[in-house]
Amino acid sequence: MGIGEVGELLRRITVHVRNANPRQQSAGSGVIWDSAGTIVTNAHVLGEGRDAEGTHLVELWDGSSFPAEIHSRDDQRDLAKLKLPATGVPSASLRTAPVKPGELAIAVGNPLGFTGALTTGVVHAVGPFSGFGRRPWVQAAIRLAPGNSGGPLADASGRVIGINTMLASGGIALAVPTATVEEFLKNGPRPRLGVTMRIVRLERRRSVGLLIMSIEPGSPAEQASLLIGDILIGTLGSRFTTAADLANAIDDAIDDAIGDAVIGKADGRLKIHFLRGDNAREREVVISLTGRLTREAA
Repeated sequence: MGIGEVGELLRRITVHVRNANPRQQSAGSGVIWDSAGTIVTNAHVLGEGRDAEGTHLVELWDGSSFPAEIHSRDDQRDLAKLKLPATGVPSASLRTAPVKPGELAIAVGNPLGFTGALTTGVVHAVGPFSGFGRRPWVQAAIRLAPGNSGGPLADASGRVIGINTMLASGGIALAVPTATVEEFLKNGPRPRLGVTMRIVRLERRRSVGLLIMSIEPGSPAEQASLLIGDILIGTLGSRFTTAADLANAIDDAIDDAIGDAVIGKADGRLKIHFLRGDNAREREVVISLTGRLTREAA
């Protein structure tokens, strides 16, 4: 099968995602994941806060447009699921075999207003990318632009190997692997603290921490009585140097709970060390990532 034929197949399963509110500018691409009308895209394509509220419009390859409600989103893994009110639509063919460096990579999306634009490159690596924690990525030397986010990254046969997400340093494009997408669709979003943070330098301690800038109502962070202005500094003897360190700690806590077969029966717990006020004394809190507070030590 030639590149042109593969490109045509990918265009049929690639959609344009827009917010139905014309005042909201969020837009990008998405993939028709199955014939039942499941659409997978990046969470950031849907916007944040009020920008993400309401219905989104999904435009198919033939120009038809449908409203699609958000069923779930996982900001940590930058994935979202929408549902079309239509069935029997063309859907993606998924790659199940391991992806290897050196393979041809093909991306289709809607960059800068160009519908169904195709670009090719080469798979550079599969696995964690420096500065982005332990999360696996399909890393490809391929040119992407705003509007490609949420679209498919495929192999030479047109089988989807990932969801294009961002352009990292060195011109390497990062895509969420198909296996990660499948896990998200099966189990839903991974638990998260529900905080917005920024890295700050702690001169007195000659280290860095994660300053809480905002807390989502009802989130595990709020239930654990964390406050805006608290500085998260580490867990289990390990210090946070980036937000990825916190994400890794959350993943470890959830994976341990799943391994012990207690998720849903008991709390997936995470002990976090933090500073408050004058930062003179280190505090700790044990947070239930499944929604129930266990205890707090001041």
